[in-house]
Amino acid sequence: MSLYLLLNLGSIAIPLLYSFEKRMNFIKWWKEVFLSIIIVAIIFIVWDIIFTQQGIWGFNEKYLVGIHIFNLPLEEWLFFICIPYACIFTHYAFQYFFPQVRLSIKVTNGITLVILITLLVVILVNHDKAYTFYNYLFLIVLLLYSLVAKIEQLRVFYITFSIILIPFFIINGILTGSFIDEQVVWYNNYENLGIRIGTIPVEDMGYAFTMLFVAIIFIERFKKANFSDGSV
Repeated sequence: MSLYLLLNLGSIAIPLLYSFEKRMNFIKWWKEVFLSIIIVAIIFIVWDIIFTQQGIWGFNEKYLVGIHIFNLPLEEWLFFICIPYACIFTHYAFQYFFPQVRLSIKVTNGITLVILITLLVVILVNHDKAYTFYNYLFLIVLLLYSLVAKIEQLRVFYITFSIILIPFFIINGILTGSFIDEQVVWYNNYENLGIRIGTIPVEDMGYAFTMLFVAIIFIERFKKANFSDGSV
């Protein structure tokens, strides 16, 4: 079994198991959660296919089972299901057990504006680096939308994302070469800032933020639409 596959399965195993825990009963939202994850996965897989074809990143066959779909390894497809589920579960588990913990609107907006200004400067200076430019451009659009639409979940997500970063650095660190002989996923440094946190390109944090928060926005929309037949 490949290392990448093991990381995927290991990431989702415990969150999926605890989704059936009676108090939180997270599994009651399975339709909203999985539909949202799949919608976001489609967008990111298309992006992934294009960037893989352009050599912006790629995969080490040594750590794969060898099954490819549209030039992407099976493990990469599973990544967009397993990792988001684990992270989204963490977000909602935190919200369930600590319902009063959230940032004020003023602090949330302040953080968002600082991030927006920083990212705007970065992409203007590095418009020729594909991963940096498109990654941060998508994040800028998402944050602008969150400000205009007053997305309430952002007040909690800034907190939960800081928690999610802990397993993120472990798993993504392994994928990018920490603790192992070679990288599972390699990056073309001509297409990013060349700044690494350990072995992880700094852009990956923005990539993860966008992928997860877009899914959460969809989940909340589907909940309000009573997609689960009115489950509470």
